Amino acid sequence: MKIHTEWGKALEKTTGVLTDETIIKASNQHCMDQGIDPEQPPIFPKCYAADELGSQLRVYSEVIEVIDFFVTKFLSSVKGNPILVTISDDAGYLLAFKGDPTIIDLVGQVGIKEGVQLNKEVGTNSIALCLEHQRPFQLKGQDHYHQILHRLVCCTAPFYKEDGREILGTISFMADIDVAHPHLLPLLCTMADSIEREILLRRGNAELQLLNRILLDTNYLGVIITDELGTIVNINENCLNMLHLDGEHQESVIGASVFEIRNVGSYFQHVILQQEACAGLEVIQESNGLFEHYMLDVLPVYDSNACLARVIGSLRNITEMKKTEEVLRNTEKLVVAGQLAMSIAHEIRNPLTTVKGMLQLANKDSQLLHYDLIMSEVERMNLIVSEFLILGKPQAALYRVEQCSTILQEVLSIFAIQVEMNNISLNTQFHFDANILCDRNHIKQVFLNILRNSMEALPFGGSITVALDVENGFQKITFTDNGEGMNREVLDKLGQPFHTTRGDGNGLGIMIVKKIVSAHRGRVTIASEVGVGTAVTIYLPIK
Repeated sequence: MKIHTEWGKALEKTTGVLTDETIIKASNQHCMDQGIDPEQPPIFPKCYAADELGSQLRVYSEVIEVIDFFVTKFLSSVKGNPILVTISDDAGYLLAFKGDPTIIDLVGQVGIKEGVQLNKEVGTNSIALCLEHQRPFQLKGQDHYHQILHRLVCCTAPFYKEDGREILGTISFMADIDVAHPHLLPLLCTMADSIEREILLRRGNAELQLLNRILLDTNYLGVIITDELGTIVNINENCLNMLHLDGEHQESVIGASVFEIRNVGSYFQHVILQQEACAGLEVIQESNGLFEHYMLDVLPVYDSNACLARVIGSLRNITEMKKTEEVLRNTEKLVVAGQLAMSIAHEIRNPLTTVKGMLQLANKDSQLLHYDLIMSEVERMNLIVSEFLILGKPQAALYRVEQCSTILQEVLSIFAIQVEMNNISLNTQFHFDANILCDRNHIKQVFLNILRNSMEALPFGGSITVALDVENGFQKITFTDNGEGMNREVLDKLGQPFHTTRGDGNGLGIMIVKKIVSAHRGRVTIASEVGVGTAVTIYLPIK
C-alpha cells in the first residue's frame, strides 16, 4: 500500500493530475468537515418531484432504451451475481435502476431511489466524483464515507453527447464486494462507449429517415432510394406513376433491383460502379403514344467511413416546360417567318404593281401577244405575295375577362423546377390582384418570354422577384432580377427585330412582348443598371 501511495504522489507531481486515491481522500475529508456522520445512512436533500422526474425521463427515453438493451444482455451473462445498474442524468439525479432485486432493496433502504441527486454533499460517491472530474471512477469498500456502503463496490462511467465533450449522463455498477470482478470498471467503460456509438447511430439514422421522408413525401418529385448494390429500399407513389409502374405497389417494388427499371436503371448502375453523380439527365417516357419528359438526378450517399451507403434518384416532370419551350420556339419561328415574308412581299409587290399597270396601259395601244396568259400569271404572283403578307400579320386574339394572378401562377409553376435547377430563388409579392380583358395565351406568352430572359441573365444563379399590384387603373406586373443588367445603348435597341446580346438569341422576345401588350392597350417599361439587374414592368388595363 505504501508503494502504491508513493507511486501515486510521484504521478501527481509529474503530470499534475490527481490520482483516484487523492480525490477519494479529499472527498472523505470534506464529508468530515461538513459534520456528516459516517455511521448514519446518507441523507439526500435534493430530489426531483414526480412531474420533474417524469419530464426528465421523457428527455432521456432514447438513452434509457439504448442502455436497457446493453444492460439486459450484460445481466443475462452474469446470472447469479448480485449486480445493480443505475442511470443518472448530467446533474447526478438517478433516473432508472436495473438488476438484482436484493441490492435494489438494500440501496432503497438507505434512501437511494429514482429522482435523488448524488452530489458531493451526500457523501463520497462514484457518480459525484465521475461528474466532477469527468472520468470513470470506482469506490471499493471503505473508500465510501458511509459505513453502510462498505460492503459494496461502485463503478461509474460517463457517456457523452454527440460533440464528445459534454457529458450527457452516467451509468453505474453496484455489486457486493465479495463477488465484484476486478475488471468491472473497464467493462463498464466499454459499455459506455458502445452506448455512445449506438445513440449516435440511432440519431443519425433518425435524421436520415427524416430526410428520406421529406424526399418521399414531396408532391412533385419521384424518388427512388437503393442500397450500395442497387436494391430498392424505398420508392414513393410519384415515382411509381412517373415510371408507369402503376400496376405495382411499393411493397412489391422494394427489394427488387433498380437495374431492371427501364430508362433509369443504367444511370443507377453507372453511379454505383463509377461512384459519380449523374445530374440533369433528360428521360423520356412513352405512354399510349404520348411522350413525357423528366429530369433525372442520381446521387451517391456515403457513410462516415466514405463507403457507398445509399443511392438516391429523383425525377421531376418537365413535360409542361418542354411544351412551353416548343411553343416559344414555334412562335419565334413564326414571327421570323412573318417578318421575312412581309419584307419579301413588300419588295416584290412594288415592282409587280408597276409591271401590271404597264401591261394594262400597253394593251390599250396594241394587242399584246398572250396578254391574257401574262395577266393571269401576274395575278397569281400577286395572290402568292398576298399570302406572304397574311403570314406576317398577328393571329386573331380571343379576349376574355381573366384574373391576372391565375395566369401568372400557371406560368410560375412551369418555371418553378427550372429556376431551382439553376440555383435561382423565385419570390412573389402579390399585393393587389385584378381582372383584365385579355387573350390568355398571348399574356401567358408575355410572362414566359420575360421570365426566360430573366433566367438567362442569371447564368450563375441569383433571384427573380415577381410583384403584382394595381396602379392608376392598370394591373401592374413587375419582373425584377439581380443579373448582369444592361447599359443605355442596349436598352434603346430593345424590341428591334433580330437585335440580341445573346449568341443563341434572335432578338424577337421583347418585340413580341411589346406587340402583344400594345394590342391589349397596355404598355411595357424596362429599367436596367449594369451590375445591379433589370426590372420589366407590364401595365394592362383593369376590366
